[in-house]
Amino acid sequence: MSNLVERDQQHIWHPLTQHKLKKEMLPIKKASGVWLTDDAGKKYIDGISSWYTAVYGHCNEYITEKVAAQMKNLDQVVFSGFTHEPAIKLSEALVEILPEGQQKIFFNDNGSTATEIGIKMALQYHYNQQNDRKIMLAFEEGFHGDTFGAMSVSDLSVYNGAFQDHFIAVKRIPVPNGENTEEILKRIEEIHRETPLAGFIYEPLVQGAAAMKMHDAKGLNEILKLCKQHDIVLVADEVMTGFGKTGKNFASYYIETKPDIVCMSKALTAGLLPMGATSCTQKIFDAFYDEDIAKGLFHGHTYTANPLACSAALAGVELLTSEEMQENIKRIEASHLAFQEKVKTHKLVKNTRCVGTIFALDLAVENDRYGNLRDKIYNFFMNHGVYLRPLGNTIYIACPYVITTEELYRIYEVILLLLENINDI
Repeated sequence: MSNLVERDQQHIWHPLTQHKLKKEMLPIKKASGVWLTDDAGKKYIDGISSWYTAVYGHCNEYITEKVAAQMKNLDQVVFSGFTHEPAIKLSEALVEILPEGQQKIFFNDNGSTATEIGIKMALQYHYNQQNDRKIMLAFEEGFHGDTFGAMSVSDLSVYNGAFQDHFIAVKRIPVPNGENTEEILKRIEEIHRETPLAGFIYEPLVQGAAAMKMHDAKGLNEILKLCKQHDIVLVADEVMTGFGKTGKNFASYYIETKPDIVCMSKALTAGLLPMGATSCTQKIFDAFYDEDIAKGLFHGHTYTANPLACSAALAGVELLTSEEMQENIKRIEASHLAFQEKVKTHKLVKNTRCVGTIFALDLAVENDRYGNLRDKIYNFFMNHGVYLRPLGNTIYIACPYVITTEELYRIYEVILLLLENINDI
């Protein structure tokens, strides 16, 4: 056991960890491009962009140089009563790439706070207009973060079980699968008649924490159209799907009916610094614009619109919209589709799916979300120099856009090697 591991154990409480079962954490000393290097010098391909953040590669020089320059000029300033150019430039850049109609940007700290604010916007939008609407609509198996509002609309009990009694009111519907749309629409009508809905929060096309579960774009569009008709505020949680992962800047581009609110984080700052943002249409903003001070959105964070994070995000948007990065995204998707054809008929593969840079397969084996077999699969990948985090029996890739074809094929090779050796690991 290294000295770093021993020191870690003295004081650190890690996320999503039962420390009695997982006693040792692997020290990482360096990251560059798609590679992570541990304290013993072993290298791993980061196949999930470190939880979908470092999409332009770790320690990307274009981004770090922009942030270093900003650091010498303005590091931090309160964003209530002040403003600054990095935030203004970033707001302009985001509005350019966001789905049509997004007009205002509310900066925050992370994915949970981005969705938390989206929920508050939806609820207060109706409150300010004296509409008696206090209930949110959400998908089954959705995940929107770990703060209380975000947990309320999430549906993964392994994260939320201890807090259920404290949640805001939520009604749930299944995701559209191409065959159940009419049933879902009928259910929404029934719910709305009984208890008028304030907003609908949804992960467009891909439910990340639900093991990259993908759903039908046409069905989702019908759901969103119905909600619009009833002035149910549409809150698109693009924390995971945003900034190119689905092949478009945002997953909402696949859907005709556009959201009222968009929640962003993760790849927003390319993994360099913590940041979130919640955008909204002019219609939403206007419901808060009033001589009555209490109708304002009284929500704030100390590091809201931190100039360094804004600089990282702005550099990230510039990379995302570059021809090189767009071509990389197309190349990755083409590679995923080819690999899908190769692996989908394997006897141990139950299901495969792909959109943009996201690829997922379900193993035809029993495996708990955080069970013993899952840990063995994780260790198998790490032993072969690939960092992937299985979700139960789902193996997924969400790689950095700068990955080379050779590096990507190495991930595929290790997955195939797992399939051939899964009974022996």
